[in-house]
Amino acid sequence: MLMDNKIINWFIPTRFIHGRTNIELARVFVFTHLFGPVIAQPMVIYLWMISPEVTAPLEVMMIGINSFLLLPFVMRWTGNMTLAALLSYQGLASISLFGTLCYGGFSSPFLPWLIVSLLLGFFYLSKKALLVLGLFAADLAVFLIVLAWKGLPNTVPIADLRILGWLSIVAAMVYMSWMALYYARMIALRSELQTEAERFRNTELELEKARNVAEKISGQRSMFFAKMSHELRTPLNVIIGYSEILLEDCNEKDGIHRQCAKDLSRINSAGKHLLSLVAEVLDSEKIEKDVTSVETSEFTTGELCDDVVANAMPLITKNGNKLVLDCPVRNEVVLTDRTKVLQILINLLSNAGKFTNNGTVTLHLSVEKDTADSRIYAYVRDTGIGIAPAVLPKLFQDYIQADASISNRFGGTGIGLAITRKFSVLLGGEVRVTSRPGEGSCFTLDIPARLTTDAVPSQMPGTPATARQGQVSQPEAAKAA
Repeated sequence: MLMDNKIINWFIPTRFIHGRTNIELARVFVFTHLFGPVIAQPMVIYLWMISPEVTAPLEVMMIGINSFLLLPFVMRWTGNMTLAALLSYQGLASISLFGTLCYGGFSSPFLPWLIVSLLLGFFYLSKKALLVLGLFAADLAVFLIVLAWKGLPNTVPIADLRILGWLSIVAAMVYMSWMALYYARMIALRSELQTEAERFRNTELELEKARNVAEKISGQRSMFFAKMSHELRTPLNVIIGYSEILLEDCNEKDGIHRQCAKDLSRINSAGKHLLSLVAEVLDSEKIEKDVTSVETSEFTTGELCDDVVANAMPLITKNGNKLVLDCPVRNEVVLTDRTKVLQILINLLSNAGKFTNNGTVTLHLSVEKDTADSRIYAYVRDTGIGIAPAVLPKLFQDYIQADASISNRFGGTGIGLAITRKFSVLLGGEVRVTSRPGEGSCFTLDIPARLTTDAVPSQMPGTPATARQGQVSQPEAAKAA
């Protein structure tokens, strides 16, 4: 549109950009005051042609009509549209009354512009209606006083003003048409806003329905986990109980029963570990808040290695791989969360076995001591397919795998390494990875060997600040601190 171009917009103050209505009103103001004097030029030219000579009234009319060109500049320089609109209203009223006084009196073609000026005042200064009426009354009073004092000057005969009257009517119609176009545009804009508001209300209702459905599903999920917690824990406890009974019977006999005792010990260890995982996974409150507590206990590196091998061996040998265990000192006593360390190493060995075929998976576990502290150092190295360099930075994010085909070819959800990283940070350490495609990968775990309450972070990595972690609950931690 004509009222939306670079020239028009140049006059609009910067502070008007935050209100759509203010911008549109400012554009109308600029447009009408730049092109309004243009449509009034035929009136000025005709008035000059019918005047016997260039008199002071004619010069005042010519200067007054063309002075409206300056008002857009006033608005830009001052940044105050109210001031510019007030000058416009007062200027049009004054010019109309002056033209009425000098050219035809109450039959003057300029008199209707007095009504136009009043409409203009209400248009731009709708919030200052009393001021507009007060100025209008004052202008009219001054006009009547001057008229009573000096009378009507005989500047141009009334007969010569007939054509000027038609020119004045045409100019007024064009000018008021611009005002009508603005109102039409504002009504259309208001209709759009009402439509958007109605759409927003409908969207809000849909979101409320979705929230209610989500809350219902959340309640059903909590009930499901509560039931599954009981259903899964019961058979696991039975498996563990019967394995302990069989283990006691086998320990009383020699020979072949020793191997059975060893196998039953592995079954018992795997069952206990699975029970601890089930107890943690099926805790609905922890699932929703992503909160995990730390339960410390003392155990040896040898015991940890035996548990890891018992749980991870089937996962590694399934693809024809060989497990190499390197634990230089088996009787080193450590204090940390046994379940989480076990889960970290099982996750790493499971990944290594999954992505390696007929290769070698190596587990190294040791305790490194220095003057400051001692730390559990472990690495899992494989000779598998390796990991692309572009994937390494996001490898420990939830549900991230190297590419879309990994899940189809090897299975998994991409959550194991994310849990591994969270557990390692929770235990006061970190897990790192180095890899080359086609040559294999190496995951390194480094955590404190004596976990204290100071080493436990207040919240899990990547969780909200409101989700607080449980504190180290065993008395051994207090002793270690």
